[in-house]
Amino acid sequence: MNSEKGDHAAHEKINSSKTRNSSMMADVIKTMSDEKSLLIFNTIYLAGGDESETIRDELKLTRKQYYSRISRLQKTGLVKRQKGRYFLTAFGKVIYDSQRLLGTAIKNYWKLRAIDSLGFDENDVPKEERKKIIDELLGNQQLKDILLKQK
Repeated sequence: MNSEKGDHAAHEKINSSKTRNSSMMADVIKTMSDEKSLLIFNTIYLAGGDESETIRDELKLTRKQYYSRISRLQKTGLVKRQKGRYFLTAFGKVIYDSQRLLGTAIKNYWKLRAIDSLGFDENDVPKEERKKIIDELLGNQQLKDILLKQK
């Protein structure tokens, strides 16, 4: 009986963690899906810590537009403020890199569709043949790695 209670508690803990992670992912996606928030986020990364006024002026945002979005970026853990300047957190840097990968996938959308249209099924097409075609179509190594990854 004690074993069942322990199993149930462990299961609840896993479910709670999954729910928390899903909620956090939804918050990040919601924050990043706002075009102005995304602009602020990218500008902070590229500027490497410009002051608020500089970023706000550069993006032509009102104080309210800027501060409501910067607050959201901070609450999701993407941005931190130090000595009056904003920087990406370690988490923010990972999300920035993921966003760049998403941008690369979008730029290669039609090439990825072409790969899909070839009807690749790992069981039907030899791995080397698949690799040659993907290498020929795509220039980005990260996209190639994803497509050639074994499940």
